[in-house]
Amino acid sequence: MGIGSSVFTFAVFVVALIVVVQAIRVVPQQHAWVIERLGRFHAVLEPGLNFVIPFVDRLAYRHDLREIPLDIPPQVCITKDNTQLQVDGILYFQVTDPKLASYGSSNYVLAITQLAQTLLRSVIGRMELDRTFEERDQINASVVSALDAAASTWGVKVLRYEIKDLTPPAEILRSMQAQITAEREKRAVIATSEGKRQEQINLAEGARSAAIAKSEGEKQAEINVAQGQAGAILAIAEANATAIRQVAQAIAEPGGISAVNLKVAEQYIEQFGRLARTTNTLILPTNVADVAGVIATALSVVKATPVTPARPAP
Repeated sequence: MGIGSSVFTFAVFVVALIVVVQAIRVVPQQHAWVIERLGRFHAVLEPGLNFVIPFVDRLAYRHDLREIPLDIPPQVCITKDNTQLQVDGILYFQVTDPKLASYGSSNYVLAITQLAQTLLRSVIGRMELDRTFEERDQINASVVSALDAAASTWGVKVLRYEIKDLTPPAEILRSMQAQITAEREKRAVIATSEGKRQEQINLAEGARSAAIAKSEGEKQAEINVAQGQAGAILAIAEANATAIRQVAQAIAEPGGISAVNLKVAEQYIEQFGRLARTTNTLILPTNVADVAGVIATALSVVKATPVTPARPAP
């Protein structure tokens, strides 16, 4: 009887321990557990310590509330210009409603994957091949917008979609590479021609500037020479005028005519004496011996010219 009582007590203890263990649920942070009571949804257990009724409440679903990356399998899409394009992408989503995630879809991960592929084919099909490489951001935004609207009924928030790779067929790749090579060669030829053109322009502008500078220099030199000559002529003229004024003043003074007579006679005799020294041809007046007559003739010209007293120079 004592042994049977001990076994019973131990059995009760074991059952009580199992009940307590089954009644305690510790939920990790950023997780949510869905509890069903007698086959129906009962509650969502929050992170921390929770209590349930053993054998009545059942843990039906466990959800991770963190952001989850989902690799979308590669697929072949047809562009607007009928070109096959293999697209590989990755999707980021997060469970926001554990109840809808449990009962809104039997497999929300598969549903998101299939819908993402369908939407991607639709978006790619509205674009030409060249645009698909240029407008990745637009493709990603279009997929996220359409996918998020549909996934809201599954308690899932689609955060972003990123295209990892766009792979056209091999012949298209070769054509694109040839086009890129041709475009680079074209840019190189254009750059070379532009360089030569700029060089010719620079040389022409340099020659033009040099010619202008040379002509300006020659012009300035001619101006300087002309100004110098004009100054010299003016100085000579002023000197002659001053000399004439002084001669006129000297003639007007007493004894001036006698001095002029003497000077003329001296110069006549001096020049007459040099005739035979400078040239073999002599042109002599008819009255060579009549020196006094020649002097008298020269003096008559001097006397015939009215002498006006010179005014002092200003």
